[in-house]
Amino acid sequence: MDSHDLIHGTQTDQAEHPFLDSPKRSKSRKRFTNPVHYMLRSQRLIFLFVGISISALFFNRFPISRPPLSHHHQIIDPGFQSHSTHLTRRRVLYETGQEEKLFGRINAGGKVPLGLKRKSLRILVTGGAGFVGSHLVDRLMERGDNVIVVDNFFTGRKDNLMHHFGNHRFELIRHDVVEPILLEVDQIYHLACPASPVHYKFNPVKTIISFPHLHYFLSPMRGYFEVLNCDLAWRLHKTNVVGTLNMLGLAKRVGARFLLTSTSEVYGDPLQHPQAESYWGNVNPIGVRSCYDEGKRTAETLTMDYHRGLGIEVRIARIFNTYGPRMCIDDGRVVSNFVAQALRKEPLTVYGDGKQTRSFQYVSDLVEGLIRLMEGESVGPFNLGNPGEFTMLELAQVVQEVIDPNAKIEFRPNTEDDPHKRKPDITKAKRLLGWEPTVSLRKGLPHMVSDFRQRIFGNQKEGGATTTSSLYSA
Repeated sequence: MDSHDLIHGTQTDQAEHPFLDSPKRSKSRKRFTNPVHYMLRSQRLIFLFVGISISALFFNRFPISRPPLSHHHQIIDPGFQSHSTHLTRRRVLYETGQEEKLFGRINAGGKVPLGLKRKSLRILVTGGAGFVGSHLVDRLMERGDNVIVVDNFFTGRKDNLMHHFGNHRFELIRHDVVEPILLEVDQIYHLACPASPVHYKFNPVKTIISFPHLHYFLSPMRGYFEVLNCDLAWRLHKTNVVGTLNMLGLAKRVGARFLLTSTSEVYGDPLQHPQAESYWGNVNPIGVRSCYDEGKRTAETLTMDYHRGLGIEVRIARIFNTYGPRMCIDDGRVVSNFVAQALRKEPLTVYGDGKQTRSFQYVSDLVEGLIRLMEGESVGPFNLGNPGEFTMLELAQVVQEVIDPNAKIEFRPNTEDDPHKRKPDITKAKRLLGWEPTVSLRKGLPHMVSDFRQRIFGNQKEGGATTTSSLYSA
């Protein structure tokens, strides 16, 4: 073999075996072909076990929680799905209903099962600056909802909502419900209506109906209404008929659930005692109170027509006498009259013989009932009131005990169509809503007295305005 062959052969061998002529490559090959020797060198095995131990301790101390199932991946009971097919109009499927079925229990109060975070809702409260409305807004804000208040401040006050100003979840709109409004909401609490005798007797036509929308039909009668000192009826505020129609129309457009706050006045001067929801009432359609009584009865009719004819989800509450802080001081209601008169050292005016009976519920009990009704699955109507029955003389005596034992009682002639007895039968609310009042008159009245004293006399007297927290701990 000559030198040329030797050189050529060497190059060939190197081409076929490139690692043969490189000591570094040869050493690297041994390293990869002997993994056991590689792991045992330089105490690598010890460091491996140390790393595994540290990782195990870390993940044991800080476990990674599984993300909750999304709405689209929840397993829903097929029975619930078939039951809820008629609810397709709703903008928001009732979350708690799915959760209740999922956990196999009924939740009439709308509470979310432990461990599940409740979805924040966008809620409209008409008349939300008023007595009951402002307390309802407090509760909805407290639980984390986004609240829109619509009020024209005919009887409501901005002071009732001042503590929510600046909160990004709260909006206040000065608006009259007799004019349409479009808002994207999930629920509508319709409270807008003058509820005190002073307001609805002073301007009865404004209470029952709105004329701008019925101008064509009612314009020949305009002179008659002007005789009644109702010339302002052509630019009305809150009403029972057109206001309710507008809110029902809004519920239809956006798929919201609608709650109407009706009244025990739909029973009129009842011949049945106590009054159950099945009782149709004994109302004088031409009396001085009929603008309010018949207006609310018409609102109930419209609400049920929208429910039956258009599939709108509705709720109806019939509210009995309610008292508490933020009531209008001179609104003509018996509790506010007695409290204001006693604080001012005036005689307590009792109409008739004082044997008429009423039932008085504290405002926090009513708010709880309204929320349970809205979150429940029953349409109603539901009586929301305290079945504890007091005569007007007994109420005057309780006010004397709380404010001034020396306050005098003055009797005056009874008013027209004043109901002789009023007491709710709340069996239906107990059974379907799990609701009943918990605050007695003697326990709740001092909160109202403290608020009235502050508003009548200012800071010179003891007892400031009652705070929201104290209201619901009563």
